[in-house]
Amino acid sequence: MTLHTRLTGVAAHLPETTLSTAELEERLAERNPALDLPRGLIHDHSGVRRRHIAPPHEKPSDLAAHAARRVLEEGGLEAADLDLLIYAGVSSDAVEPATGHIVAAKIGAGCPVFDIRNACNSVLNAIQVADALISGGRHRRVLICCGELPTAGTPWILSSAEEYVTVAASYTVSDAGAAVLLEAGAEPGVLAHGFSAYSAGWPAAVSAVDNLTSDPWADRPTIGPLTVDSAQLVRGFENIDYAVFHKPLADLGLAWDDFAAICVHQASLATLWWFCDQVRIPQGKVVVTIAQHGNLVASTLLVQLARAVSSGRVRRGDLVALVGLASGASAGIVVVRW
Repeated sequence: MTLHTRLTGVAAHLPETTLSTAELEERLAERNPALDLPRGLIHDHSGVRRRHIAPPHEKPSDLAAHAARRVLEEGGLEAADLDLLIYAGVSSDAVEPATGHIVAAKIGAGCPVFDIRNACNSVLNAIQVADALISGGRHRRVLICCGELPTAGTPWILSSAEEYVTVAASYTVSDAGAAVLLEAGAEPGVLAHGFSAYSAGWPAAVSAVDNLTSDPWADRPTIGPLTVDSAQLVRGFENIDYAVFHKPLADLGLAWDDFAAICVHQASLATLWWFCDQVRIPQGKVVVTIAQHGNLVASTLLVQLARAVSSGRVRRGDLVALVGLASGASAGIVVVRW
């Protein structure tokens, strides 16, 4: 029997504590009284109105574990039922060991684990790898999980107004956990995928390691702020061949209008709509999360999928496109029949 990969469950964990953009700007002003920081800049350039903030004691593995437990519970499964756990995210508890081990220990899984990291396309690449392993008969049930804690790198003390502009992207990010369960099946669920990269564009968006491993028992890992050259980042994406998005659809005889929902990575509202115009994605098909939930980093696509499923927008048998864009620069798409 030919083995196919099915997506059988998805879950998201969004911390209850939130911080509005106006509140964030007020905190920045209080902590930098000598600087005249422009109000409204963050929302005007990103569209972000609110972001989620994890409790001080939680690490990326905790956020991933919350979502992992939920997707297992909703599927009537135990952690012992897993054949493989893949942790896919930008945030990590430590450089060593793989954060997947820490998540597995927290949920009680005894299966093999490994991490995949490719900026905001980490989850998309993990689905690509899991599909190959399942369709090749290596594993039958794979859990992909992600825990993003980018607010740990929020730069609260600034040296100048110019630095504020340089690190502005750090004020748009949000903490979140997400998980998706993939299983072997007789009917295809993952229909196609395609990936591309323009690696010469890597300097456009960089978050450097600051002090990630100085204290492995600290409440939070410490990372440097995200610095972005927006013009250079856009040029990087312009160098990616957009055929990577169109060819999988053409091979399947599909068009964007055939999808119940299209999940697209969202770093800002303006770049989201710019990108949709470039590849002709109808705006009405997009699951928009950036305004109320911020930039969810690598968890973005799974959070959007979880919201679309829980709201009834996506039902079993519906087509969904997961469209990824990430610093590096890289791009990819996974076409799924839910």
